[in-house]
Amino acid sequence: MAESKLLIITAPSGAGKTTIVRHLMEKFPKLEFSVSATTRSPRANEEHGQDYYFMSADDFLKKVESLAFVEWEQVYEGKYYGTLKSEVEDKLQNGISLIFDIDVKGAINLKKQFPENSLSIFVKTPNLQTLIERLSNRSTEDSDELRTRIQKAKKELLYEHNFDTIIINDVLEDTLAQVEELVSAFLKNN
Repeated sequence: MAESKLLIITAPSGAGKTTIVRHLMEKFPKLEFSVSATTRSPRANEEHGQDYYFMSADDFLKKVESLAFVEWEQVYEGKYYGTLKSEVEDKLQNGISLIFDIDVKGAINLKKQFPENSLSIFVKTPNLQTLIERLSNRSTEDSDELRTRIQKAKKELLYEHNFDTIIINDVLEDTLAQVEELVSAFLKNN
């Protein structure tokens, strides 16, 4: 049986991690997406069970109490995110490699729990101004939420040294090629 691997992709909001994860899912069909749980509302085109497990804060906190999460965080005020044990343990036991699209602190916690057979990649923009422009242009948050995300992104950039690799997402095609090369080597290396 093939050895399971964990590919952990993280970034401040707006740096392009979800675009990168989707690309990697297409290029490496043996990777299975680890669906996170969240208490935030679904965005347009997001589906329960495919993009996230959307749940109420009460349900989320009950799962925290019952130790149902491998890792979890209150990422924004009243908005929780976490990785369910059920999303990870069965798949790892069956030799399935997982890819995670996860917030920065969650990624640090996940890497600590699975230091072997994992690769953590921190994605960032060339500079803070580019990140702010990307967040503003996606128009998924109101002005207060946007300010909160920008402040959080500034703090998250301070954690980049906690990851195996840092990728600067400037020209998307170059970024995707660089990440593909890294992931290909990681998945082949047993």
